[in-house]
Formats: sequence, structure tokens, C-alpha cells
Amino acid sequence: MLLAANHISWVDIVVMHATRHCRFVSKDEIARWPLVSTLANAADTLYITRESRRDAMRVVHQMAQCLRDGDVLAIFPEGTTGDGSNLLPFHANLLQAAISANAPVQPVALQFADGSTGAISFAPCYVGDDTLWQSLWRTLRADNVQAVVQFGTPELARGRDRRAWATDLRESIATLRG
Repeated sequence: MLLAANHISWVDIVVMHATRHCRFVSKDEIARWPLVSTLANAADTLYITRESRRDAMRVVHQMAQCLRDGDVLAIFPEGTTGDGSNLLPFHANLLQAAISANAPVQPVALQFADGSTGAISFAPCYVGDDTLWQSLWRTLRADNVQAVVQFGTPELARGRDRRAWATDLRESIATLRG
């Protein structure tokens, strides 16, 4: 199965692993980050050079084989983090792996909330000019932040191409987020 989630922060990865073991597809620069690369490699992360169409095809073929082998993979179709208040446009390329493997995709909605008020918490955000350390410090200092994870119904492509499916998945995640 392929999990497709919106992306707010590095915390998303920890949260998703806590709810369900999966292998992530990540930008290749993560493989060069101290400590983070050790954790990503231990989780058997697949790396992609985002600027390279050739590498995207390599990763799509690798993902399709992993899906055929029964792995659960996770992607962030937004391709980058947002502050969680709105969904960014979805990139469709990696969904081709699920189409090729005839594997289901499960939409996953992620949010962070103040546990006392239920209001959206921006503490874990990792966007713009934030450094990882700034985001980490802000997240650790925040009171009562709760991760809210909602899983949608797994679905097959059913004749949709990857672009149409990406549009539908984005809608599903928006609906799950409320």
C-alpha cells in the first residue's frame, strides 16, 4: 500500500511511524543530514533527486517493486512542507508506482492541535526559512501539542491517470482535515 499524506513538518514522519510502520520516499539531501540520515537509513528510506526526471523514473520503478513485494510506502505529494492551514498542490509523479503495481493508495490527513483548545498549532511547522533546530526547539517548547492523524479509505486507481488521482487524493485529504 502507498500512503499519501499532507506535509507540515519533520514531525510528520515520527507521527506516521507511530501509527503505522512504513518506508518513506524522501529528497536525497536528507541522506546527507547528520543524525537524521542515520534514522532515515534505518527506516529503509528511498531517496529521490527531485530535480532529475531520470531519477524520478528510477524511484517510481523501485517503489512499484516494493509495493508488489508487500511494502507499505509513504509519500508527501505536496513535495514540501506547508504550515498546515492549507494544502499545497499535489505532485502526481510518484503515484505512477501505485498504478504500475496495481496497489491501493490510502489518503492520510495530518494536523497538529493545541490539546487544550483544539485550535491548530503551528509549533511543529517546518517551513520557509526555519532551520531544523528552530523547528525542533519550538516543537519541544510548545505545551500540549497533539498530532491528529486521520486515515481515509484505501483506493485503487480505477482507470484514473496519476494527475486525476492526485487531484482526488488532495480532495480526500482536505475532507479528512475538515
